[in-house]
Amino acid sequence: MVRGLRALPAPVLLLPALGGWVSGSLAAEAAQRRLFPWLAVAFGAGALAFLTLADGAVFLPAPLGTGLALAGAAVALRARAVAPALLLAAAFLFLGFTAAAYRTASVAAPRLTRTVIAPLHGFVEALEEREEGARLVVRVARLGELPAAERPVRVRVSYRRADGLKPGDYIEAKARLLPPPEPARPGGYDFARDAYFRGIGAVGSLLGSAAVKPPPEPAPLGLRLAAGLDEARNALTRRIAESNGGQGGITQAGAVAAALVTGKRGLIDQDTNDALRAAGIYHVVSISGLHMVLAAGVVFWLARALLALVPGLALAWPIKKIAAGLAMLGVTGYCAFSGWDLAAERSLVMTLVMLGAILVDRPALSLRNLALAALISLAREPEGLLGPSFQMSFGAVAGLIACARLIEGRLWNPEGGGPIARGLAWLLATVIGTLATTLVAQVATAPFATYHFQTVQPFGLVGNALTLPLVSLVVMPAAVLGILAHPFALDRPVWWTMGLAVRGMIDISAWIEGFDRATLVVPAFGAGALGLMTVALLLLVLPVSGLRWLGLAPGLVGLALAASPVRPDLYVDREGGGAALRGADGRLVVLGKPPAFVLEQWLKADGDGRSRDDPGLSAGARCDKLGCVGHGPQGVSVALVRDKRAFPEDCARATVVVTRLEAPPGCAAATILDRTFLAAHGSTTLRFTADGPVIETAKRPGEGRPWRPALVVTAAAPPKPVAPGPNVAPGPATPVPSPDAEEAEVQAEP
Repeated sequence: MVRGLRALPAPVLLLPALGGWVSGSLAAEAAQRRLFPWLAVAFGAGALAFLTLADGAVFLPAPLGTGLALAGAAVALRARAVAPALLLAAAFLFLGFTAAAYRTASVAAPRLTRTVIAPLHGFVEALEEREEGARLVVRVARLGELPAAERPVRVRVSYRRADGLKPGDYIEAKARLLPPPEPARPGGYDFARDAYFRGIGAVGSLLGSAAVKPPPEPAPLGLRLAAGLDEARNALTRRIAESNGGQGGITQAGAVAAALVTGKRGLIDQDTNDALRAAGIYHVVSISGLHMVLAAGVVFWLARALLALVPGLALAWPIKKIAAGLAMLGVTGYCAFSGWDLAAERSLVMTLVMLGAILVDRPALSLRNLALAALISLAREPEGLLGPSFQMSFGAVAGLIACARLIEGRLWNPEGGGPIARGLAWLLATVIGTLATTLVAQVATAPFATYHFQTVQPFGLVGNALTLPLVSLVVMPAAVLGILAHPFALDRPVWWTMGLAVRGMIDISAWIEGFDRATLVVPAFGAGALGLMTVALLLLVLPVSGLRWLGLAPGLVGLALAASPVRPDLYVDREGGGAALRGADGRLVVLGKPPAFVLEQWLKADGDGRSRDDPGLSAGARCDKLGCVGHGPQGVSVALVRDKRAFPEDCARATVVVTRLEAPPGCAAATILDRTFLAAHGSTTLRFTADGPVIETAKRPGEGRPWRPALVVTAAAPPKPVAPGPNVAPGPATPVPSPDAEEAEVQAEP
């Protein structure tokens, strides 16, 4: 018997031990009640499956019934050891799929499929003042002669003369509207998807002046409430900004202070935004978890301190629970006043769950509560799973909870020491805790931030360590006090004091921005690498047993893939107006005139830190009125055709022809990316290899996505065969929405 065992391979001998280790670890997880967070993971996986894989409408009773049946089976088999947990996970997978399908169907609304220039009539639902003009969200009542079935419910437009307009006004103006823009590159940010879930069916600008008219019928109650709240936010934004303006008008300290309170960031200029990003503290400006926690904490502390001053209340009443209830009311009101956007709402849910745990005598900061908050957020808005806000906020909190002991920073506890020793111990714990908090949060959010924004701030730890004390001790307490003093017109000194702290925060950010390599641009990596690193993060923070070490393998593989991304050699705008080709020096060369925002996204995805206005971007390209020609890797020549007179020569000589026109049927180029191809496939990238070009596109012909408008086929141009790459099928002849999408791309800037 022993000889037989010795003859077996070593891995076979390890299987019983490995099985016993896994069983013991799962038993430890169940004993510690750490399996519940995985239900939120399963729910999110189901939502992700619908949002990324489902093609077309879903018969909702099917996934819902399956999920409920699996949940019932789990209850029936609850006496078993493993089966109920697996069945319950599968049930939540189907329920997440159902939630995403229902949400997608419930927000469906008409969207423009072409450029429209027509009179626009509607209510101003929201208005954000900017450095120049304003950005409006208009609830459409009439748009030219478009029938109701084709008319968007909401449009977002820019307007250069916002004086005199306010939320709730009924306006008439001539507007130039375009369909919400699709990704600037395959795998890039999809504004069309975000606009779909926000009910925005078009973007553009108002032409000329906007006239305020009496509405043909009263505005709906919900719109009046939203408009009134938005007007109050705008008024407070102006008041805070002007309180810090002095003789020179509105300063950037005032603009940032106002954004911290009301969520209105339009008055912050680009230089200040860049400085805050370089210091790694731009998250402070966006109303999210930090604001909700600090606002709730200030209200909780003030309420509890005031209640404790009354001995009768402190001895006879649960003042901690009363303070938690008041903090819940206060933070909910703050979320509503700050705009109630997606990031703030998710942070509110997490904060309410934590405060609710105090009411029921449970630990407030736990992964179980975080999982409950994730389930509520995903059930309400499953599309948020695809955005950086959800990923970064929940990733950061999960990491902080898992590393709570490290963050406490209590390396020295002088028992019996004097006040000086206790003060030094408190100061040391505060410094270590702040640094540890920042470090853990940055590590937990780094995969998501790098995937979505292609930037790394090496000095973010320094920026957060220097500025968060100002935010925690001065800025946010002043924000709460200012809001409380505002109804009594006693708030201006508070806003001025808050502006001093914000000015210090901006100065620190500008100082860090001056460091060499304060902002690094890294090449974009694929969704596969992000998925592996996400699995690694989940395995490292959710288990309490040795199972967490299983996260090392996917984490290392994901890091390896992210560190060695495959970069395209040619980027092509979805309308064929511009392209970027890898030149002889390995950097991109611009052909034609791609939209400014599109070019910026290409450069960041390529790991190129140059500005979109860098004159060196056109070096190596030969251009004239008819088009441009450039030479890339593998001896490939690329021609961008602007005028049909260039087709005979470019089709005969170029390997790749890019054009917003219809290529002639006899074009001999190996790969043709013309009007027909790009309308069917969207933005396109090519990688040139010895075996031919590898083509990736933002969409595929016939692919069904609710947020992508149906293609409009015209009878003017019959379908023409297109010479695709190895993995691309030809599509029907369809025109692009507009030859000039720069304005829409600027609207898409996150």
